[in-house]
Amino acid sequence: MLMLAVSTVTVSACSTPDKPIVRTEFIRPAIPAEARQRCADPVSLPDRALKAQEVTSLWSRDRAGLRICEQRRASAVAAVDREAP
Repeated sequence: MLMLAVSTVTVSACSTPDKPIVRTEFIRPAIPAEARQRCADPVSLPDRALKAQEVTSLWSRDRAGLRICEQRRASAVAAVDREAP
């Protein structure tokens, strides 16, 4: 009987506890305030007459760059602010 009690205590001391608790935490990065501000608007047209080449090369590049900037910035902020699944 003593042997049975000793073996029961020994076996119970070696058993593992219940399954471990696994918890997933989503940690959101901090976004600087500057990233939450919209990109600058395109520059205003000057009061002088412009050549067609100036209009085409400078303003189209300016406006395309600003649109791309705003799309990327807004998408990045939205991805961070989106609720976790």
